[in-house]
Amino acid sequence: MNTEQLRGDWEQLKGKIKQQWGHLTEDDLTVAQGKAEELAGKVQERYGIAKEEATRQVNDFLKKHQS
Repeated sequence: MNTEQLRGDWEQLKGKIKQQWGHLTEDDLTVAQGKAEELAGKVQERYGIAKEEATRQVNDFLKKHQS
């Protein structure tokens, strides 16, 4: 999923993102607003994991939810 697709699908994905990463806040999602790198950064911050792991999780999530 490229950045444009992510931005276009953002509203639909927000609910699934909240299910996947329940510690993310609405503010976190607002900051990320369709940007995979920002989302990975917020996942890293909230869950205290390495950047590479957060990026992997986000990429896996996006692959799973491609439209």
